[in-house]
Amino acid sequence: MQVCWHRRDLRTADNRALAAASEVGRVLPVFIFDPNILQHAAANRVSFMLDALSELRADYRELGGDLYLAYGDPTEILPELATEHGVEKVWWNTDYSGLARERDAAVRMALAEAEVPRESLHDAICHEPGSILTNDGDPYSVYTYFGRKWHDREKDAPVKSPVSGSIADFEGEELPSLSALGFEEPTANITPAGTDAARERLAEFCDDGIFRYEDRRDYPAESNTSRLSEHLKWGTIGIREVYAATERAKEQAESDETAESVYEFQSQLAWREFYAHVLWYNPNVTWANYKTYENAIEWRNDADELVAWKTGETGYPIVDAGMRQLRAEGYMHNRVRMIVASFLTKDLLIDWREGYDWFRDQLVDHDTANDTGGWQWAASTGTDAQPYFRIFNPMTQGERYDAEATYIKRYIPELRDVDPDTIHGWHELPDQLREKVAPDYPHPIVDHSVRREQALSMFENARGE
Repeated sequence: MQVCWHRRDLRTADNRALAAASEVGRVLPVFIFDPNILQHAAANRVSFMLDALSELRADYRELGGDLYLAYGDPTEILPELATEHGVEKVWWNTDYSGLARERDAAVRMALAEAEVPRESLHDAICHEPGSILTNDGDPYSVYTYFGRKWHDREKDAPVKSPVSGSIADFEGEELPSLSALGFEEPTANITPAGTDAARERLAEFCDDGIFRYEDRRDYPAESNTSRLSEHLKWGTIGIREVYAATERAKEQAESDETAESVYEFQSQLAWREFYAHVLWYNPNVTWANYKTYENAIEWRNDADELVAWKTGETGYPIVDAGMRQLRAEGYMHNRVRMIVASFLTKDLLIDWREGYDWFRDQLVDHDTANDTGGWQWAASTGTDAQPYFRIFNPMTQGERYDAEATYIKRYIPELRDVDPDTIHGWHELPDQLREKVAPDYPHPIVDHSVRREQALSMFENARGE
């Protein structure tokens, strides 16, 4: 008997650990609700995870088996399970966060003491850490050079799915409820989980949106992004399957421009892996600035302004629309993520870690590597980050990427009857006019031009300039 320990790979297809285990013998698939991991989780993510587990269980039942569920410490559960069922080997796919690596190291020691063989495989990304290095053998800190090598490297094909009869025949326990795991029902409208939903989204994107991705991905009112981030975070679809689909789309591209658009989307997959590599070699980036001199930044950290940002009440429409989308859906369009992150760190002068914590609380697709990378990019404290003197103007960003205010009006009902030009000029309107056209929408809580100068001064002081 082989054990496949699922964590962030909630699928049976294109799953390296499961495929390797099923080639050796019958597989007992296991998922453990680890309280040490759950204490770092949030309702939106756990809700999606439970739905994904339900779909995974259904897939295993179609194969003639089931999903073994347990609650507790994997360092105790896995050795006990191995002894009880005569397990020959425990397999799992590598996770790259510091917390996961600590857990996995402890599990390896526990299995070693129980004399149970184990093996972990790289599965969540195309190229594992250490496989793309500088000519001097060092990990990359600049994406451009990493990205070139990533594109040039051959990608593995999706691995085979297990066949009927390869999964241990037993009847597992039912999934726990959110409340049983200590979470309240989310108020957000969570996107459907599972491999079928992921494949449907991938097919739809590769049939249409991927060919407009390069030109239209930054426009949040349109549907030109993949919306696969939740599925890649939870592994309800394999990265090799995604990449293979994009290669087929590239072959079907009708022009050089549309082929380039596919390439641009593939570059986003490369960015995802770049940040995974950065986290692997620098696990402290979850709490420390990558650029050491930036640790001298004196953040302003106004509590009331942080609350206004979280609740979408800053008086900057594109910022507020994004923050309200986050609360309503557990998701935010990527361009808007950059805008709200810049606003928090450069307009409100609030530590990026406050934003990271809020995103971790709200995002279904929260991924430690991507989110720390993205937040430190916006805050100009990370690897290959936005230069500190490049500060997004939230009004210009809103006008450029949501000219008709379609996205803004979707999430801010107070502005639905307001002319787009008035919305984009909200910061310049007299108070009396604001109160007349949208009395329930707040005035801007800060002056962008003033805060921009303060941000520049704050960073220059930190740099000793």
